Amino acid sequence: MNDQPATSIAPPIAPRLGGDPAGLPTDMNLVLRVMPMPADANPNGDIFGGWIMAQVDLAGAVLPMRLARGRIATVAVNQFIFKQPVSVGDLLSLYARVERIGKTSITVRVEVWAERNLPSPHVVKVTEANLTYVAIDSQGNPRVFPRD
Repeated sequence: MNDQPATSIAPPIAPRLGGDPAGLPTDMNLVLRVMPMPADANPNGDIFGGWIMAQVDLAGAVLPMRLARGRIATVAVNQFIFKQPVSVGDLLSLYARVERIGKTSITVRVEVWAERNLPSPHVVKVTEANLTYVAIDSQGNPRVFPRD
């Protein structure tokens, strides 16, 4: 695969909570914000990991879809780390950055940050992942990423 430097689609946007919270990814694109609801929780009251994984897959696909200008498919979850539990009512911000572009594939890093405890808000990283997507044609066959 031909590697090319990462491509930025839009300027990064970080949530503001009385100034920049330490550690937010200023070199990544905010691609999705979502708040988990009670139906997304397990019997312990934490949000199901599978629900978080689905949100990460959606967020990770945003930049590749723009770059591919067409259909893409998730082909690998290269890494997925749950760092902190997610609770009902946390406001999740999902950031993405293109790590590598090959001939037909693209690897994306996604970080999930939770804004919690609204009376005294603070932000923590709850998940990080690396996923690979492939550009596909209408028959589902791999196709080359546009290069312009």
